[in-house]
Amino acid sequence: MLSPAEFVESYAGIGERKAGAGVLKLLLSGILAGFAIGVGGAVTTAATFSIENTSVTKIIGGVLFPLGLIMVLVTGAELFTGNCLMTISLFERRIHLKAMLRNLAVVYLGNFLGALLLAWAMISFSGPGMASGLILKTVSTAAAKCALPFGRALGLGVLCNILVCAAVMMALCAKDIIGRAVGAFGPVCCFVICGFEHCVANMYFIPAGLFALTMPGCGQLAAGAGIDISALTWGNFLLHNLIPVTIGNLIGGCGLAALIWAMHRKTLI
Repeated sequence: MLSPAEFVESYAGIGERKAGAGVLKLLLSGILAGFAIGVGGAVTTAATFSIENTSVTKIIGGVLFPLGLIMVLVTGAELFTGNCLMTISLFERRIHLKAMLRNLAVVYLGNFLGALLLAWAMISFSGPGMASGLILKTVSTAAAKCALPFGRALGLGVLCNILVCAAVMMALCAKDIIGRAVGAFGPVCCFVICGFEHCVANMYFIPAGLFALTMPGCGQLAAGAGIDISALTWGNFLLHNLIPVTIGNLIGGCGLAALIWAMHRKTLI
């Protein structure tokens, strides 16, 4: 297992390779990661829709959702939130800011496409046969996220990506697949149970709810269950959730990376 100082040295090289990767490779790797994180969201929703106890629901979600990040790490896919650790490479002067921003932008687009594709496929292919409870869970989750105030969404995004980047760091410190899975599991489990906001996960959760609303009778079904869907629009998704959560994720992830670098760099500040 790598020590924190060894991780900083190792990740400086990893970030350098990420910064030099071609656009097509980054885009395809981003699509795969967005799909994988979406799978974590989909299985969490499917496993908990019939459970009324909120604590049990959160615990099950905390156990299942990390499978998405584990898939990302094992397949070598590119995840926007985890790539905030490239701040280490930037501070080590192994990459330029322009190269880091290029990576984050292309990967972000890929993550969005992958998660959006899964959300569309889940509703298009599974929607007609989905239990009403699963449809309501999908819609209510999306509606609640769209109703978050800007400041709260941003703050929850900061807290989330501190844990996600800690999970990636812990996973990359391990030298075998079991160690990587265990390292990724704990912090992600914590962020799910705490209800923090992850922009790539929301690229699945909210579009899935929006696509579900287009199903015949879904609006009436939601109204009958007392679910307020007034905030569930594409505009609110982008402006009131995705933008603040993305900003928060950037602050949290880059902030943690800067802290780890400052604590464990070879040359003291």
